[in-house]
Amino acid sequence: MPLHDVGYRPWQGERLGAGSAIGVIALTGIRLAWTSRWLRRMVFFAWSPALVFATSFFAFEQAIDEGRLATMRDAAQAGRNLDGVGMLGTVLADTLGRSPGNVAGTRAVRPPGGKPIDPKVDIADTRRIVWSRLLLAFMRVPQAVLLAIVIGLVAPALVSRDLRAKAWLVYFTRPVGRLEYILGKAAILGALVAAITVLPALSLWLMGVLVSPSVWVAVDTWDLPLKAVAASLVLAVPMVLLALAYSAVTAESRIASFAWFATWAACWIAHSTLTTADMIAALRQADAGATPGVVQREGRAGSWSEDPFGDLTESSPGPAGRLKRTATDDGIPRRFRWLAKAAGMDPAIDRWAWLSPYHALGVVQAWIFGTETRLQAVVPSLVSLSLVSLIAVIVLLNRIDAPTRA
Repeated sequence: MPLHDVGYRPWQGERLGAGSAIGVIALTGIRLAWTSRWLRRMVFFAWSPALVFATSFFAFEQAIDEGRLATMRDAAQAGRNLDGVGMLGTVLADTLGRSPGNVAGTRAVRPPGGKPIDPKVDIADTRRIVWSRLLLAFMRVPQAVLLAIVIGLVAPALVSRDLRAKAWLVYFTRPVGRLEYILGKAAILGALVAAITVLPALSLWLMGVLVSPSVWVAVDTWDLPLKAVAASLVLAVPMVLLALAYSAVTAESRIASFAWFATWAACWIAHSTLTTADMIAALRQADAGATPGVVQREGRAGSWSEDPFGDLTESSPGPAGRLKRTATDDGIPRRFRWLAKAAGMDPAIDRWAWLSPYHALGVVQAWIFGTETRLQAVVPSLVSLSLVSLIAVIVLLNRIDAPTRA
């Protein structure tokens, strides 16, 4: 009876090195995740908001081509919103209403009937501001929310499934280290980030260039794609690390998924509660006659002031001697207040943004796009996100190969 060699046979192929394990883990994870029908639908749905913002780019470039920016600037400086251009009207009214030299994100103070300082509109400067604000609003509102949902559906199973199936017996008995494993899993989520945020944002910028009067617009706005990529990285790093850390602390993906969504919901509620408390305190101070930190505005019937939250109050006392409050800021209708905040047009500093990952990410992204330049607004959020990322890395490094050390 012949004997057969059942021992190990030497590898005859090319050795790619330990670094190739990152690509193998990432490609395998992407293929497994892409088999989900719901994930494919979510990624496809993530591109639909780009169509809405694309119409704003087209409307703005049409206004430039027809020479209507000067007329719009006069209307905006008179305190009127630009009706007929929808969501874009809010961005244009705030951008065109600023006088030269004003800080980005603030409104110009201009008496009614006054003549514009410059009869011409700086088209290049206006285009950069409008495009930056639209890209920022696009990445903050629809894409950030969709990305949080997609990561919450995909990330919890990436590590917890390996722990439950004892896949670490295969991974770490081969030349695969903790760093390669973490980077491979992070690359899976990084591909989703690119598909949901980076690619649609770059497509919006390219569409804006194509509908512009000249392709030389790409030279004037060359840094916007780089800022979009940087803003996506800022969005991806803390979200990916936190999601993987939740997945690494438990073998049950359901628990990791619950912890992910609970963190976003609880922090959002805490931020909204504290912000509302500050608003109520400001209203009480205004009713008592103390309005610290308000910005006076002239040019209307009576004297008006703006509180730290962007709404207007009238200083003319009512029947009971109390201040009356308007329903909206001048030039920004209520239905577009979300856009004003997302596009960095709200002059107030959100001092509780560091408490909520969503709001902290928005502040840092606004800083990248240049719509927020105040360090007192950016530093707390930047420190908060850095701490979250650092803690997540520590958890991952201690939990990934914990079974091998038991």
